[in-house]
Amino acid sequence: MTTGIAAPQPRTSLPRALARIALGAFLLVAGISHLTTNREAFQAQVPEWLPLDVDFVVVASGVVEIALGLALIVLPRQRVLVGWITAAFFVAIFPGNISQFVTATDSFGLNTDLARGIRLLFQPLLVLWALWSTGAWRAWRASRTTRTTDGARR
Repeated sequence: MTTGIAAPQPRTSLPRALARIALGAFLLVAGISHLTTNREAFQAQVPEWLPLDVDFVVVASGVVEIALGLALIVLPRQRVLVGWITAAFFVAIFPGNISQFVTATDSFGLNTDLARGIRLLFQPLLVLWALWSTGAWRAWRASRTTRTTDGARR
């Protein structure tokens, strides 16, 4: 039985490849800004209940974003695995966006509840972008519809 993560990867379409590269570039820029120009803004998004140093969380998440961005761009043969990891990362950082909304923390020009609420809606889109552009969702679905030796679907 395969999980879709290690399954053979079919050729990808040009739109998917471009979307994967664009997501990688987005993560590279965001990761670099975690370490440089927007460090304080990202610190404002770290939930107060997180038992870690705020600056450590910002630096660590920036390094992870840089690594994921690079992987999305330069490791196309590993795109399905990288897609699942990237999607999981977006899920893992979602509490920071929720915290910013709940605590009404201004950051990145999100200075109203409406703006912070709209920002919350974009996180699931990032998860979908990661899964679609890397073919991760398609690979998982394909692995679930493989046929057994007697021809029946699993």
